[in-house]
Formats: sequence, C-alpha cells, structure tokens
Amino acid sequence: MALMPDSSRSSLGSLSRRQFLATAGALMLGAGMGLFPTPASAFNPQRLRQSMQQQYGQAGLAVLEAWFSLLDRLRGQDVQRQLREVNDFFNRQIRWVEDIHVWRQEDFWATPLEAMGEGRGDCEDYSIAKYITLKQLGVPGERLRMIYVRARIGRSQITQAHMVLGYYSTPNAEPLVLDNIAPSISPASQRTDLDPVFSFNSEGLWAGGSSESRADPLARLSRWRNVIERMQSQGFI
Repeated sequence: MALMPDSSRSSLGSLSRRQFLATAGALMLGAGMGLFPTPASAFNPQRLRQSMQQQYGQAGLAVLEAWFSLLDRLRGQDVQRQLREVNDFFNRQIRWVEDIHVWRQEDFWATPLEAMGEGRGDCEDYSIAKYITLKQLGVPGERLRMIYVRARIGRSQITQAHMVLGYYSTPNAEPLVLDNIAPSISPASQRTDLDPVFSFNSEGLWAGGSSESRADPLARLSRWRNVIERMQSQGFI
C-alpha cells in the first residue's frame, strides 16, 4: 500500500481503496499494549553489518556504511538539518517499487536494513527507515509519527493510500511532512493533496489530526510487530 511517484502512477481500481479501508480498520482495531520497548542501547552496528553481509552481500554493506556515515555526520546537528538529510538519503537510496514485485506480497513492511539492502521499497519502507534513523540520531520519539493519509492524485478526486513521516516540534504543532514523492519537506498545511486518517509511533495512536492519543501503540498489528521483531534480530533495536 503506497503512493507511487508521479511518473509511475496509474489509475486506481476499487480493490486498492478497499484494501486501504480494510488495513486502516485493522490498524485501529489493533491498538493495545505498547511496542518498541527495547532501549536505544540495543543498537548494534556489528550485528547490523553481519546481517547485511549475510542477506545482501557487499553491495548492501556499502549502503549500510553510507548510513553509518550519515549518522556520524548528523549527530549533534540541529534537527532541521537532520530531517532534511535523512529525508534526502532515503529518497535517493530507495527506488519506489510495489511490494508484490519486491517481496511477492501485496503489503510488506521492510526494516531499514531490508530497504537499504534491496534498494527498493514503498511508502511504509521510506517512513519506517526515516523514523528509525531520526530516533537513532536522538530526535525524541514523541516528535515523530508515521501518518496514514489519503493522497489525491493530480487534480482528480481519486485517492490512494499512502504513508509519510511527520515531525512535530510540540504535541500540538503543525507537523513537517517527510515524503518519498516530494523532494522537499513541507508543513502539513501546504500538502493539500494529503488527508490524514490516523498516525502512530511507538508511544501512541492518533485519529486524523488529533493531538491526543486515543490508544496505546499498535499491539496486534502483525506487520508492525514483525518489523520490530526483525529489527531486533538485525541489530537496530
């Protein structure tokens, strides 16, 4: 489930919209006990290198080393620079491709290691990778949310499910939107093509543009849980 770049978009069928509504419902119903409990100290660069080498060889390892260099360069820098360079890094490193062509599944959420190793992914993969990277740089998790939106295509009324990453300077602030289909980071008010449905992070779940969490993080969402489990085994968390 992802919004493709303009050059790759095609008309949407009713199946895509039904899939979006079904997934949104599953996410809302899946809210429960908190996930992502592992502290940042579990970050293990050596295990990440081993995981990447085993799964993707030297090509994947080269991208991982570029990611480590990004972390080293951005630690201690101002958050605007961190947002901009992390957004640019993944928008350059990952080529948008539908899940079915990469993972042989209709909707698969990749870890940052898998997205970097493949060099391909869709909107969830970009958003998760940016989220994990910014958290590793010390951006507080409560300032970051993965946001499910309905994205309008061009000037039509056709919408497609899409995910972006939002940065909130305060809980009630207008978020800045990090997106794989737009090269620059924009305030949400300037993205009139996006209608928020809900957002989540490791601490909460928010409906629409609400500033108050309506539930604990997603406990029964299998894709998110699986991503977390794989990130733990790979050495991210």
